[in-house]
Amino acid sequence: MAYATALCRDPAATYRQVDMVGRTAVADGAGLVQLMYDELVAALRAAAWATENGQLQVRSDRVTRATAILFALEAGLDFEKGGDLSRTLAGLYTGARRAVVEAAIGNDPRPFRETAKNLEEIASAWRTVSGG
Repeated sequence: MAYATALCRDPAATYRQVDMVGRTAVADGAGLVQLMYDELVAALRAAAWATENGQLQVRSDRVTRATAILFALEAGLDFEKGGDLSRTLAGLYTGARRAVVEAAIGNDPRPFRETAKNLEEIASAWRTVSGG
């Protein structure tokens, strides 16, 4: 019964979780990276919205999610095969994490939006290269 009660507390969150599980179950490596980029950009945009609307818990949740995704993207880099590109992406992810954490301390939504825009450009390039 506790499981059903937890699901009913936030139906939208439950739907998002089920949707994410379904999409990750059928995605290959390139597809998973694309999903992470999509979720990362969405989390950053939601953090910007939450900042503008004084929704501190939502902002905290989205910042946590964005930071975790950035760590996951960096952990997935293959520095032997990826060489300079992997090192460049690692630097980008480190800088993005720093910007997100610093933005979480303040009340300005712009750093979240700027970081989302920059990462969306990388996601678009990834989508083109991976055929997604």
